[in-house]
Amino acid sequence: MLQEISDHKTKGAFEKVAEDPPAASVVVRPVEQPVGLESTIQKVWNCIGETDVGIIGLWGMGGVGKTTFLTQLKNMFSTPPNDFKVVIWALVSQYYDVGKIQNRIGENIGFPRSWENKSVEQKARDIYGILSNKRFVVLLDDLWEKVDLNEFGIPEPSQENGSKLILTSRSFTVCNIMGAQKIIRVNCLDSEKAWELFQDKVGYEALNSHPDIPNLAKHVAERCCGLPLALITVGRAMACKTTLEEWNYAIEMMNRPLALSTIIYEVVFPLLKFSYDNLPNATMKYCFLYCCLYPKDYCIPKKRLVEYWFCEGLLNEFDRVSDAQMQSDDIISSLLNACLLENGGEIHGEECVKMHDMMHDMALWITSESEATENNFFVKAGARLCKEPNVVAWESVKRMSMMENKIEDLKGTPKCPNLRTLFLSQNELQVISDGFFQFMPRLTVLDLSRNLRLRALPKGISQLVCLECLDLSFTGISELPIGLKLLTKLKMLDFSYMHNLKKIPQHLVSSFSQLQIFRMWWSGCGGYPNEDNVLYGSNEKLMEELNGLQYLNILTIHKKARFV
Repeated sequence: MLQEISDHKTKGAFEKVAEDPPAASVVVRPVEQPVGLESTIQKVWNCIGETDVGIIGLWGMGGVGKTTFLTQLKNMFSTPPNDFKVVIWALVSQYYDVGKIQNRIGENIGFPRSWENKSVEQKARDIYGILSNKRFVVLLDDLWEKVDLNEFGIPEPSQENGSKLILTSRSFTVCNIMGAQKIIRVNCLDSEKAWELFQDKVGYEALNSHPDIPNLAKHVAERCCGLPLALITVGRAMACKTTLEEWNYAIEMMNRPLALSTIIYEVVFPLLKFSYDNLPNATMKYCFLYCCLYPKDYCIPKKRLVEYWFCEGLLNEFDRVSDAQMQSDDIISSLLNACLLENGGEIHGEECVKMHDMMHDMALWITSESEATENNFFVKAGARLCKEPNVVAWESVKRMSMMENKIEDLKGTPKCPNLRTLFLSQNELQVISDGFFQFMPRLTVLDLSRNLRLRALPKGISQLVCLECLDLSFTGISELPIGLKLLTKLKMLDFSYMHNLKKIPQHLVSSFSQLQIFRMWWSGCGGYPNEDNVLYGSNEKLMEELNGLQYLNILTIHKKARFV
C-alpha cells in the first residue's frame, strides 16, 4: 500500500493538497482581566451597534486601564457573531511614526512583509483600497493629538460603510477634535473593585500567610487610590511579602509624604507625568502644581483659585482680574481635559475642581524633584500639625501650605526671603506674633481664612509691602490695624463673614489704590466705635472710599442685622 501511494505521488503534482485555513480577522492578544470595567465595556459595545455612531472616544488619566480596555474590546471581536471583516489594533502614542502604524495595519490586513518597503503614500493608497470595500473596526490606542486618518489610508467611518473607529486618549479634547460621536470616560475603580484587583495581584499565599495581613493589605490598596496601574504594580510587589513586619513597613512608607513605594515612583508617576509634560506652556504647569497646596480630595473653589493665580503673577497676560478670567478658564479647561484636575461639583453655589489623590502625590513629587526655584513647595496641608514646623524648613520655600491643621500660635520669626504664597486657613489660630511676618519681603498671597478664634492681626503684617491678596474671611478679627495702609499693592481683600468686625479706620480702604476685588459681609449688630470708623452708621463712608478706587472690578458687600 505504501508503494502504491509513493508511485501516485511520483506521477502527480501535489503542490497543495488542501486549502490554507482562512486568516483570522482578529488575533487575540493576552490581556489583564479588566476588573471593574465591565459596565463601561458593555456601554461601548452597545455604541458599536448604533448606526449613527462611527467614532467612539475613550478618555481617562494615565494608568486607569484604557489600553487594557481596548485590548479586551479587540478580543471580543474574535468571537461570533461578528459582522466586521477586518479588525485593526494600533498603538499611536505621543511621537508616532506613520509608516510603522501603516505596517501594523498592513499586517492585520494580510499584506506580505515586502509591502512594508513601499512609500507612506503608496501604503496609504493600498490600505484605503482594501478597507473601502470592507466593513472594518480600527482601534487606535493612546492618541495625544488629532491624527489624519487619510494619512494612514483609513476611510472615514460612516453610516454608509458601517465601519467603526475606537480611540483612547488622556484628553477629552483629542476625542472631541477626532469627531467622536460618543465620548466615554474611563474612571478609577471604586474601593470594592480596587480591593478585588489588588487581592488578585497579591495572591492567596501572601494574603493568607497571617490572619492580620488582609486588613493591612486593605490599607495598602487604599493608598493606590483606585488607579489600576498602581494596584497592579504594588500588588505584584507585595506578592512575596508574607510577614506582618513587611506589610507594616509598606504602610508606613506609603503614608509618609514623599515616601511612597519605589514602585509608585518608578512606574506610576513617570506614566502620569506624561500628561503634565505635555501641557503646552509653563504657566499651565505652574497653575497645576499650585493646586497641590490644598489638602487631598479638597474641593477648590475655581473663583478663589483663579484670584490666587492672578495675584501670584501666574496669569501674566493681563493686568486686570476680569480679563485674566479668560486665560484661567482656558487653563482649567485644559487641566480638566488632560485628567490632571477633576470636577469637584458645587459648594455653596461655587464651582469647584479637585485633584485625584494620585495626581496630588505626583504634583508633590514633581515639586520635590525639580531643581527650578519656581517649584520650591512646602506642603503640610491636613497633616494634623499642632504647632508651626521648624523654621529652618522655611528658608528656601516659595509656596507653603499649612491649612487644615490645629495650629494655635505662630510665635517664631521665620526667615523666608523667597516666600510668595502662604496658606494658613482652617487652623485654630489665636495668636500671631508681631515678628512672624518680619522676614517675608516677597509674600504675595496670604490666606488666614476660617480661623474663628483669631481676634487680632499682628502689627508686623504691615511689613508685607508686596502683599497682593489678603483673605481674612471667617475670622474673629474685630478691628483692622491702620498699619495695613502700607500694603499699597493689594489687589484682593476678602472680609466675608467677619461677624466680629467692628472697626475699619477711615482712609484705610482708600489707600489700596491697586485694589480690584473687595468682598465684605458683616453682621451689623451694633456696638461700632464712632471715632475714625467707616463702619459706624450707614455705609456712606465706606462706599465713598470704595468709589475712589479706579481699578475696583469685583465688589461684594452684605450687611445683615442680627436679631435676638
